[in-house]
Amino acid sequence: MTQIIFDMEKLLQEAQQKTGFNDFGSDDFKPGLKVLLDTYDHNGFTEKGRYKNRKRVLDLLCARLRIESAFKLHPEIRDPNNHTLDIKAPMLLTGLPRTGTSALLNLLAVDPAARPLYMWEGFNPEPIEGLPKGAPDPRYTAMKAWEEENAKNAQANKSGFKKIHSTSVDTPEECIHLLNHTFCDVQYGAETMMEPYGSWFQQQDLHKSYAYYADLLRMLQWQRPGERWLLKTPGHLWALDILIEMFPDCSIIITHRNPLECVTSYASMMAALMTNREFDKRTLGPIVMEYLARKMERAIALRKLVNPARFIDIQFEDFIEQPLQTADKIYARFHMPMSADVTQRMKNYADKHPMGKHGKHEYQLDEYGLSAERILERFDFYIREYRPRM
Repeated sequence: MTQIIFDMEKLLQEAQQKTGFNDFGSDDFKPGLKVLLDTYDHNGFTEKGRYKNRKRVLDLLCARLRIESAFKLHPEIRDPNNHTLDIKAPMLLTGLPRTGTSALLNLLAVDPAARPLYMWEGFNPEPIEGLPKGAPDPRYTAMKAWEEENAKNAQANKSGFKKIHSTSVDTPEECIHLLNHTFCDVQYGAETMMEPYGSWFQQQDLHKSYAYYADLLRMLQWQRPGERWLLKTPGHLWALDILIEMFPDCSIIITHRNPLECVTSYASMMAALMTNREFDKRTLGPIVMEYLARKMERAIALRKLVNPARFIDIQFEDFIEQPLQTADKIYARFHMPMSADVTQRMKNYADKHPMGKHGKHEYQLDEYGLSAERILERFDFYIREYRPRM
């Protein structure tokens, strides 16, 4: 079988040959790409894992080529004087992973005024030239078919990942998929648990990545406009200042939870994503803990530098116990109207989507080399700052 090589120049050339395009735009994505490839090459991935990682990078590079081609064909997307594409008053959800951001995103997304990002758009933000307005996007159709096939296989293999993170082509998804195209972000999350990518990422200035992110939002606004963008990813904790700099009228929701729950739950999630890699769970847990602690330390420091009126803090238990009251609180904080129609939509959604609908996500501290004392000591700064229910 052919050896799988993570050669950057070969991948760049392969993407150019596959798409017929040759312009990747600015070269500022290359340092991150190089470190990411080195990480995939030296972290014990099986042959299947190496193949999947290489294919993922190739797909991202092909998408970037198509994105840059679209920017050339439609310069009005990036035109700063074209205010019809401005991203006005976006609502951004973030927080430590496993603190309810996805559930809250889905609840808030039932408001017709909200314009969430969908998974297929994150992978394919660029338009298809010549596709009639309103016609079904074949990339959506293909991903829908892929999702249905995966669901069948997961059921046959009794896969439990849906208990950890349930998503679909038709539900809102993390906007991290837009940042993936920059190769200077958290990628799928697992990459930041490995070296050298983990340390490299934490030292980067994220301004250029978020400028590209904003351009991609404008590209999507140009194709399928919405009244108010609703975006979510825990990765935004690394860039709260940049978000406010780029979107001065944004609203930022930060969710909080007992770190004993979110640290171990996230370690379990990362382990589930690393099925094609040889690793020790007991070693992974402390790495996850330290990464999340550093992320929250960064977020707390950044919040001291920016306008506090742009934020609201939501406790996980408060949201789970009183989802409608939580939504009311958020809308009131940012002076947004809450109509009877939106309230009813949210009530209908909450009634149909109780916590644990897809099964209970089970995990143990000691399985991941962690103890309650160790986590509480490392997150003492967080507990004192935000008082999550313990």
